[in-house]
Amino acid sequence: MCTSHGQASAAQAEAEQAGAGRRSFLRATALLGAAAAVTVPTAAEAATGSAAAAAERWRPDPDSRRFTLVVMPDTQYLFDGPSINPAPIEASLRYILEHGREENIVFLSHLGDLTENGTAIECAAAGKAFELLDRRGVGYSVLAGNHDVRSSTTDQRGATPYLDVFGPQRFRGTRTFGGASPDGYNTFHVFRAAGREWLVLALDWRLSDKGYAWAEKVIAEHPKTPVILTTHELVVGDDTLSPYGQQLWDRLVKNHDQIFLTLNGHYWPAARATRKNSAGRDVHLHLTNYQNRYYGGAAMIRLYRFDLDRNTIDVETLSPWILGRAAKGLNELERQEMELSGAADRFSVDIDFDERFAGFAPVPQRPARPASKVLVPGTVAYWRFDGHTEGSPVEGTVRDLSGRGNDLTVVKVGGGSLTWSTEHHPDQPGHGSLFFHGDKSPLTGAYLRTADNAPLNSATFRSGYTIEAFYQLPADWNPSRNAWSGLVSRTGTGGAAGKTEGDPDEPLATLSLSDGPGPQWAVRPLNQQGIATNWGDETAPEIWWHVAVVNDGSHTTMYVQGCPVARNPTARAVGLTSLGLPWLLGGYEYGGQIDQILHGRLGDVRIVERALPITSFMNH
Repeated sequence: MCTSHGQASAAQAEAEQAGAGRRSFLRATALLGAAAAVTVPTAAEAATGSAAAAAERWRPDPDSRRFTLVVMPDTQYLFDGPSINPAPIEASLRYILEHGREENIVFLSHLGDLTENGTAIECAAAGKAFELLDRRGVGYSVLAGNHDVRSSTTDQRGATPYLDVFGPQRFRGTRTFGGASPDGYNTFHVFRAAGREWLVLALDWRLSDKGYAWAEKVIAEHPKTPVILTTHELVVGDDTLSPYGQQLWDRLVKNHDQIFLTLNGHYWPAARATRKNSAGRDVHLHLTNYQNRYYGGAAMIRLYRFDLDRNTIDVETLSPWILGRAAKGLNELERQEMELSGAADRFSVDIDFDERFAGFAPVPQRPARPASKVLVPGTVAYWRFDGHTEGSPVEGTVRDLSGRGNDLTVVKVGGGSLTWSTEHHPDQPGHGSLFFHGDKSPLTGAYLRTADNAPLNSATFRSGYTIEAFYQLPADWNPSRNAWSGLVSRTGTGGAAGKTEGDPDEPLATLSLSDGPGPQWAVRPLNQQGIATNWGDETAPEIWWHVAVVNDGSHTTMYVQGCPVARNPTARAVGLTSLGLPWLLGGYEYGGQIDQILHGRLGDVRIVERALPITSFMNH
């Protein structure tokens, strides 16, 4: 099983990697340099390269909403008396340096048991390897495991070879270092990512009462900062804490809502637990340790890829040391160990970060903007619906705030109603909406209509236009009863305008919701007989959406949430055909008769007689 395949051809190596996955192969080839040079430079080499190193200081992107935290568990068998081999850990540290920019790696957390016996020689060798990160100013933390110190002691044990090498003095020049407990065995580190600060609390193998008090003080001094707690022992198996882990949970974790993730080693195999803290929110507790596997774990690392836009942490486990040698040929055992894909080693954690952190760092709501800020040059109609009590009926006139006189009045069908709502898109200028209660069978509801003499009715928009709306559909939206209702539409049929290609009973312009549901812009431009259609993708219920239709005088593009949709036609489309008839909000006509009424909420609506850039949309 462990015979060498070092003479395997490049083709064989590539075939082997294809079996392991294209992604792994690409990573492996990128790491060939790491495999070829896994030793730490000499002091002379370091001095020669100091200027270059200074120019390449560690600078992760502090604002990107995607970033990576690297976790390294027990490496003790690589630093065990006469059996010291730093090559695997050096390969992992070089991976961080080589992939730091593309992965936006912000920090490394080691989970303890760096060494087997905690001797001066072992600690010095481990410390030498970490100089790879020191020279580039990379933020990282370490902590003492039971093999790094006497296991019977707490953080009040006093001087040790571990503390000589990995005490707070090592980190004082690092940008992320926040401080240490007086004994030196507990540290905290703060890094900036996704536009905010995150705190890593690196705790000793065994906390004393003083250690607990120090940890609570650090958290209290950073009251709005999410905390990742790292320690050597906590989770022992799936959904199970060790006795000490239970103590740590009871005395520290559960009563501090800022702690949302804990990471520990010590036990194996890898496992996870999720528990509710005193605030009723989830805390994710992860055990990661591979010292029982090939080559003492081969300095495996975990990549915790945070994605705040997707509200997800994607977790991956790999050994850069093995991957770096893949192109030279690996034996069967190495191929199994270079990248782990089991459920405990490769998984995703769903976290709504804003909601999870709301108890200590709520995201402030974007304030409403006055209408004057929304009236960009060329605005011909602007309707907003704030300032009303939830559920109260809409009566009388809804004013056009553009000053162009395109006011709206309510039209009721089948005894239906239209009500005000305080719900709104988070980036909407006005903090309110209209709730349309439309139904197809039988046709009931209410919609809004411009007056017969409204200036908007005759506008043809030859030079271009931008039509925007915010909308949300309720959970009970049903395509059989609610599809093809209009958000914004112009009445008058193609047949009446002499444009009979296609369905002559379709209205001249409509921004409707398909049976997906998804937005559809279907119009008869001035320059053609037929209907020009832009199709949006499906937009899920119970989520607020912003849609914009932009015509530059020649072509029309639909945007959803500021992103262009796939089905934007390339055919030339100039202006909008008009019969001088009213526009509708929430209603859709077919054959000149009201045919469908919106079932959902409609927020601010704006029509501008020119093409706007995305940066001028109402959700910016």
